[in-house]
This record gives sequence, C-alpha cells and structure tokens, in this order.
Amino acid sequence: VEKIHRGDQMDGLLYPAKKIPAVAKSDTEQEKASQNVTSSKADPLLKPNMETTPASLSSDLKEKVISILLKYSNGLWAHALPKVYQDTYQVKFPEDILNNLELLSDVCVVDYVSEVPRKAILYAKPQRCIDENLNVTEKVKRHDGVKATAEQQYEESKDQYLENITVPPLIIPSEGSVSIMVLDLKNTNEVLIRQVYYSSAQEQMEDEMKAYYSQNSTLSPAQSLSVGQLVAVHAEEDAWLHSRKHTYNYINSLLHFQVYYVDHGFTEFVESNSVCRLQKQFRMLPFQAAKCKLAGLEAFCDDPVLVKAVESQTCFKIFAVEILEKSDIPLLVLYDTSGEDDININATCLKTLYDKSLELHLQVDALYTNVRVTSVFSDGSLYCQVPSKGLSRLSEILQKLEDYFLYKQASEFNVLLPFCGKICLFPSKGKWARVEIKIIHTRRALDVKFMDIGTVATVKVSELKEIPPQFLREVIAIPPQALKCCLADLPPNTGMWTPDAVLWLRDAVTNCPEFSMKVIKQDASKGIAHIYLFAPENFPDMDRSINRQIKNADLWKHQKDVFLSVTPSGTSSTKAISDAVSALQLSSGKLEKSFPDSAREPGSAVSTIDMPPPLPLPKPGDLMDIYVSVACHPGHFIVQPWNELNNLYALMEEMILYYSRAEEKPVNIEKNKLYAAKIGDEWYRVIIKGILRNGFLSVYELDYGKHEFVSIRKVQPLLDTFRRLPFQAITAQLAGVKSQQWSEEASIVFRNLVEKKPFVAQIQAVNDSTNSWDRKIVTFLVDTSLPHIDTWIHDFVSQSLVEFSKGD
Repeated sequence: VEKIHRGDQMDGLLYPAKKIPAVAKSDTEQEKASQNVTSSKADPLLKPNMETTPASLSSDLKEKVISILLKYSNGLWAHALPKVYQDTYQVKFPEDILNNLELLSDVCVVDYVSEVPRKAILYAKPQRCIDENLNVTEKVKRHDGVKATAEQQYEESKDQYLENITVPPLIIPSEGSVSIMVLDLKNTNEVLIRQVYYSSAQEQMEDEMKAYYSQNSTLSPAQSLSVGQLVAVHAEEDAWLHSRKHTYNYINSLLHFQVYYVDHGFTEFVESNSVCRLQKQFRMLPFQAAKCKLAGLEAFCDDPVLVKAVESQTCFKIFAVEILEKSDIPLLVLYDTSGEDDININATCLKTLYDKSLELHLQVDALYTNVRVTSVFSDGSLYCQVPSKGLSRLSEILQKLEDYFLYKQASEFNVLLPFCGKICLFPSKGKWARVEIKIIHTRRALDVKFMDIGTVATVKVSELKEIPPQFLREVIAIPPQALKCCLADLPPNTGMWTPDAVLWLRDAVTNCPEFSMKVIKQDASKGIAHIYLFAPENFPDMDRSINRQIKNADLWKHQKDVFLSVTPSGTSSTKAISDAVSALQLSSGKLEKSFPDSAREPGSAVSTIDMPPPLPLPKPGDLMDIYVSVACHPGHFIVQPWNELNNLYALMEEMILYYSRAEEKPVNIEKNKLYAAKIGDEWYRVIIKGILRNGFLSVYELDYGKHEFVSIRKVQPLLDTFRRLPFQAITAQLAGVKSQQWSEEASIVFRNLVEKKPFVAQIQAVNDSTNSWDRKIVTFLVDTSLPHIDTWIHDFVSQSLVEFSKGD
C-alpha cells in the first residue's frame, strides 16, 4: 500500500507484492515481451494470428496512426486509440490490432506498463525511422518545425534511457550532532527522514532549478518516460522539484503521472506538461529523503497503536539522533531537544504498548495495605510497590523467564548493542528484574533504572541480558510497578532532608517488610503521590505514622561541613541493598569482585596513600604524543599523555562502578585534600581549592585540568586503589609565540584549533614543582594528521595575530 496526496486528500494505491516496475525496452525486447504476454495472459478467444506481420497492415492505416500520434507528443494510451481514430477519420479502427501491438512497432514506440497487452503507451517515432520501415519513396508531409521538435524530443528521451544516471549517496556526518526531520512512515522499520545537514544545499538546488526552468520556458516536456526515471516536476508555488516517476494514469482523457519526490518523501499525481527532463547539474545532490529504523521498536514495527504514536510524535518535526548502526537503512534513536529535558522518542512511544488494564492509579484518600517500600532517595522521596493485577502478572512472567533460562545458555542473550531507552533483564540473587538503560558511561559501564523498584544503579554491560523474543510482548506490556511517593507534611516544604533523616527513614524501611499507606494528594505534573506511611500495627493511627515519627525526631539540624554524599539519582546504598535484597533486587556481591581488597576494607576511606607517583615529564627537546583536553589561550592549555589515555579511561570506569554502588558515608571536607567528585555523569579525581558558604566546593580536576563547582553532597573519599595512576593533566604554554595578554578573538581561534585533538609536542622547557598540578611545560604543537605535511601551531597563531592587528 502506497500513500498518495491529492490536494488535502490522502489515498492509497495497492500493488502486487512482487511487482517488477516496467523499464524501457528495445524493439526486440518488446517483441519478445509482447509475445510472452500475449501467449500467456490474453484470452484465447482474443488471441491474434501470430503469423500476421507489420507489413500486412496497410500503409494508409499506418500513416493515419502516425498523424494521430504526432498530435500527442506525450504519447497515447493504446486502448484510447480506436476512439481517437474513429473520431478523426470517421472509420472504425481494427481493434484486433490492440491484442498484438507489435503490428505497429515499425511506426511507433510501444511502451508496455503492465502485463495486459492493451495496457501500453504509444509514441510516434521520428520520420526517418518511419520511412525506412515503410520502405516508401514519398514521405509524409509535415511542418518542418513539428518534425524538428519531434526528432529533438526523441533524441532527448533516447539519451534519458541510455545514460547511466548516478546520484551520489547520502552521507551521514561522522562528527558532530546529526539532526533530521521525519517526513512520513509506513512502520517503525521504514521511517522516512531528511537530514537537516543538507537543508541549505537543497534550498540552493531548488532555487537553481526554478531559475533554470523558468528561463528555459520553451523546454519541451519529457518524452518516452519510464517507471523509475528521474525527472524535474513543476510543483505548486512556482517551485521545481526533482522526482522519480512511478506510474501512468489516464484521467479525464489527459495523461497524468504519479511521481515520488525523492527529496521530500511524498507521492502525488501531476499533469504530463509539468514534467521535464532532469538536467545533469541537478543530479549532484544526494536524494534527501531516506529511510531509517527506530531502535527498540523493531519487534513491534507494524503494531498500529505504536505506528500511530510514532507518527503523531514525529512527523514534520526535527530531532537530534543517535546513530547506532550505519547501513543502507540506519538504526536510530530520536531525541526531542526542544524542551528543558531531552526526550527519548523511541522509549516514549514504546510506552504506548502498555496494557491499560494492568495500570494502577492511586486514588486520593484511599487506603492501601501490604505495600513494599523498595527505595529511598536522598531528597526523602521513595518508591513503593502496591499489590495489583500488574504486579501479579509481573511475578508470573518473571517466573516463566526463570524457568526458561534454566535450560538456556545465558551468553546467547548478551546485550550486544546497548542504547538509552532499551529494556533488558538484569540478574540479581537468582531472580530477574526489568531494567531500562538510562546513561551509557563507557563500553563496559552504564546506568540502568529498575523499572519495578525505582532505583538507578551502575552495572556492567556484560551483566545485562536480552529479553527472549517469545516473551518480549508480555514483558513490555506490563507498566512499571514502582510508584513514586513522598511523605506528606514533610520537607522539602520545610527545608532539605538531612543525612540523619534519610538514614532514619532507610532504617525504618529496612526493618519493616510491609507497610500500609494513605494517599493524601496526587501531583500529576511531577508524577508523585503524597502519602502517610504506617507500620501495619500502627495503621491507621496518624500520630504513630512514619511521617509523624520522623518529624518529631531531632533529625533536621544540618551539621557544619559534613554532608551525606549522593549516588546517581535514586541509587540506594549498599547497606540498604544488603538489608533489603528482596525489595531492591540488587546484589552487592558482584561489585566487590571488580575491585582490589583495599577498596572493600572498611578503613580504606581514610587514605594510606597521600599522593600518586608524579607523571614522568619529557626533557627539553624530546617529542611526546599528547591530547589537548582544555585550551584557554596559547599561554594556558592542558595536555594529557596520549599513551596513558587508555589507563585513565579504565580508571574512570572503575570509579563509576564503585561510587555508584558504594555505601554513603559522611565526608569531612578539607582544602587541598584529594577526593572523588561526581561532575555530570562521571566521577573524577579532584583536589578541593575552596569551600563556599552555599554548600558548593571549588574543585580542580587532576586528570583533565578543569576548574569546576560541585555540591558538597557529590563528594566522596578517594580510595587508595584510585590513587595509583599518576595525575594526567599537565599545564602547558605554547612555544614560539610571544607571551602577552591574549585577546578574545585569538583565544577562540586557538581553542577551536587545538582543543579535544591529538598532537605531537616538542618540549622547549619544563618548570617543575612539588605538586604535580603546579608543574608546567613550554612546548611546540605539531599537527601530523595530514599525510604529506606537518602544521606547526605557533606559525598559524602568529599569522592570526597579524591578521587581528590589521583588523584593529
């Protein structure tokens, strides 16, 4: 089924499943095709005498047919010929000729567009071909201008058939972000998109087409067109677009074409006089409409509910994309970046497959029993599981999975292509849990959210498993069973939660496997329910609720400069994990195998290694492969040794895996001491440079050379095992340029030239210091990325300074 547009209406065309488009054939091929079609498809009663030849038709009949076809420069449907012939000459046309059109092959071109013999278009041949075939001495009299036009059009159409039209392929940029516009979709495996990257080039080409075809208004419409041929079409609003012609239609005695606009991705019918030959200069730009697949939706690509959701969310909107696989039909994840938060469109649309009958909506003033609190966050919010039809269904399907994997090798279901929004299985304590990938840190480590528990944890990619195909629909259909709640009449209304209050609540949750609760209010905008929580024996006495107990306890006074560090949003502590494994479905045992004994010893939070060994620096005159991590201006930038980058990445992976699961401890903050700090989604080795009154710290990243502000709550002690690699950031100054106060323009040019790029450094001088972060090198930078030439950065900077001074 193919969608077509006619004005405001949308219709559909039906095609056989394996139809092969008709192509232009030579006279010999047409003769063979006609014989095959006639012998196999035509009604036996209408089957012509195969001994009849073109020569058996009278010259008078042929000349009359020629005269008619010359009036129809765009061709004439064969089945329309008898009526036109009779209207013109008042004589009946011998209709048996229509069953064997090859009888006319010596005076016209027969273009078959289907297997039905009469379904063909007839085009007049140039006069010289007709004369040779008829073998007559007297030529048919025609106006010289008409003859010249017909011959020119024939030559054009002949060239169009014979030339090998090649259009360059659509290239996906290898660097930088990629933005696309969704044009249309048949299913989620065939989403039609256009790259925004090419928009200006496409607009320029369409302007050039408009100018060219407007100035050459005498250009004749394209002749002898075939299905699949590239043409230029005069569209609405005086625009010219290039398209690929699909089919012919005979409507109201006028010849119409169905065309597909290869840059815009839609199909419509156009009149024949709006179609022209596509000139070579307009074949340089790749076709802009391309197909893609949406990751995570492949198994449900034809589901009407899903397709409708994707269509309503995406059509004619622009998205940022993550390209997972580059192929003829690339695999993408779409992100809506128009709001404050980026929205994963693939994951959002997948939620439309939830079984509505399994959703649980908490009711205000309703009472619920046998409630399990599965996690407590540092802001006092918590996730709960409430007995429901969905929870029962989840238990059933997880048990089926348990039984299934008893007889299967788990390695068969390793996740080979992780991406944000993907739903997987995670094994814990002999059970399976549903998780959604939220953040990918490295090739080994990523953050997942436990859909039915609410916690977020950092796990290894190797621990995740694909959902077996036969269970996929059932697993996806169950909505998340963790409901986000907060204790009513408590902070944040009266202030932030203190570490003591958070720990008190976690202890209370750990010591009681089930609770009762009353819903006080629903905050739909935040998706959170305000509740009163009770131990079963205290329900429904409000004065003995968890809310009142924690409010009356002396837990709300902040201690000076001592804060409870925070793991990734919603990650519960190792203590909570170990004390309530049945609720949290996480295991701390696997984590410990990843770290040396020093990382697990209780006393390891107090470092026995003050500083790592200093990074060996090269001597003046030595060469060194480096990577520029930060560039302020030629007088100050940060380099890292290239041959140590893999060790640094491995260290940061281990820090992510450890601190994301580590037990939360009070941290004593001191200036000029080493710590681990969470900045963004990563953990870094930092030194404290200043303590601010608003709960923030000024820190220096010892491996990347950046100064950052970070909340005190996102700082943890730096373990001995993370102090063994030398700090990687080396402060540098560019040699070969005069030291000065660098202008903003010069700084921007330098930054764009060197930041986040590798170079060869030729050391001119080394300024050593006791502290590794205070050491400095003066160095030349050489760009060796080009095959036959080396670029010395100081030469480029010097030239730029001259240009800036001229501008001033």
